[in-house]
Amino acid sequence: MAQLQEVVVVDAVRSAIGKSGVDGMKKNGQLCQACAQELLAAVMRGLLNRVKAKSPKFDEHIIEDVIIGCLSQIGEQGSDIARIAALLAGIPQEACGCTVNQFCNGGLKAIMFGAQSIQVGNGDAVVCGGVELMSHYPIWSDIEVAKKAGVPVRFTNRMGEIGMDVMQGLCAEKISEDEGHTREDLDRFGMWSMQKAVKAQRNGWFTNIIPFEYTWEGETRRAEVDEVLRPQAVDDPDTYWQGLAKLKTPFKENGRVTPGNASQIVDGAAAVLLMSAKKAEELDLEPLAIIRSLAVAGGAPNPMLLAPIPAVKKALKRAGKTIDDMDVIEPNEAFATPCLAFANAFGYAYDDPRVNPTGGAIALGHPIGASGVFYFGEMIHHLKRTHGKYGLQMICGGGGIGIATVVERI
Repeated sequence: MAQLQEVVVVDAVRSAIGKSGVDGMKKNGQLCQACAQELLAAVMRGLLNRVKAKSPKFDEHIIEDVIIGCLSQIGEQGSDIARIAALLAGIPQEACGCTVNQFCNGGLKAIMFGAQSIQVGNGDAVVCGGVELMSHYPIWSDIEVAKKAGVPVRFTNRMGEIGMDVMQGLCAEKISEDEGHTREDLDRFGMWSMQKAVKAQRNGWFTNIIPFEYTWEGETRRAEVDEVLRPQAVDDPDTYWQGLAKLKTPFKENGRVTPGNASQIVDGAAAVLLMSAKKAEELDLEPLAIIRSLAVAGGAPNPMLLAPIPAVKKALKRAGKTIDDMDVIEPNEAFATPCLAFANAFGYAYDDPRVNPTGGAIALGHPIGASGVFYFGEMIHHLKRTHGKYGLQMICGGGGIGIATVVERI
């Protein structure tokens, strides 16, 4: 049996995050009127240009595949956006294209597919990424469009039986109730996330943003800075805290989950270049990290959000590491609730400085199909910036699924 190849991360980039506009909101975010295909193409082109600048030996013809996470595969995000954006980006047509939907796990799943392909020798280089313009497509809109088109849509009447008929927000409420989280616990985590992201932006840490420019109704728009951060969390924390306390609990009367301790709905895209360690060495490319392990797991669909716990256990075991070995712990902040639950499950403090050091989805947002790639990149760049060694990423997904990966900085 052939030996598995080591998979390295050559580079990781993302777009700036834009405020989303859905459900009748005015679409005035910086990416609200962009084309998802063009945005993703620009991010991938920016990625490959950065790699070329590192080594003139790099030839894009070695790219075997382009794998993209995207939940709302409808409209311009339909028809295999991975292939469309790859061609728009000028990636050689010999590279294939595959679009992945695994709810919130999609972006990291795209990385997993790419890594596994390289590991077994099916190619030397894969572009992996994610995209979601949540301004254009509310969740479940693919189902609703089919209904409105008048075509037969025959749902099983057993959704409740399998636990797929419950909102994630209600699951977050149930978990916090079971775990004994208070509203203050969740708000403190949310505020901490925002403070870290604001400080990271001010420190100039978001250097992997690919600027994107487009024209809408004769106006040129340029997105190069995240527009969702709230500086008040750092500049006037007392007032910010008071504002958090006034937010309503939309999922449950007198509940705990609010917009201040849940992820923001945003627009964005991200991409990474994976390569075999051997090929990277041949091309004189200095990788950022090695992928040490990958894992997925299923859990209860109701309440969902906790499946990353068994996924992390698998990933750590496969990497031969423990949580204490990790220099960055990157749980996706779909809600503060599961992040606190993960901390309790693995025995670290929820405000451990290793946790989401540049902020998470509560501060920067959760562009669902792109989030796994977005925060994968942030984790790896922070490891390099701080000379950390190991990073752990975990993401919860709809229907009770989880995904995790361990990386090692080179």
